[in-house]
Amino acid sequence: MKDCTIYKTVDIIGKKWSLCILLELYKGENKKKRFNELKGKLQDVTPKTLSTRLKELEEQGFIEKNIDDSTVPIKSEYSLTEGGEDFIRVIQNIKRWGLKWKFENEECENSNCRLCHL
Repeated sequence: MKDCTIYKTVDIIGKKWSLCILLELYKGENKKKRFNELKGKLQDVTPKTLSTRLKELEEQGFIEKNIDDSTVPIKSEYSLTEGGEDFIRVIQNIKRWGLKWKFENEECENSNCRLCHL
């Protein structure tokens, strides 16, 4: 099973917080977000877990970390890669499936994930 594409993909995105991090990086007008901004949006995630997931998602090519060392303190910002942006469609399909088969959420049915405030 370890060579199965689905197995490999689920191993990456099936970790707690991974999908939520990708979705938070997608949301809003600002395409780049700093660690504390993500931590503020994902209030229940621990700093250690967030840091670990960001590193994993970067290693897997879903996100990129941009470091601006021209200022003090140094700024690190995270953004989706092209592959990460493409994966958002998978997350939106999961959302559509959930709305169709499992969950009633009128507010979610009428909102674009990029504009979502939930």
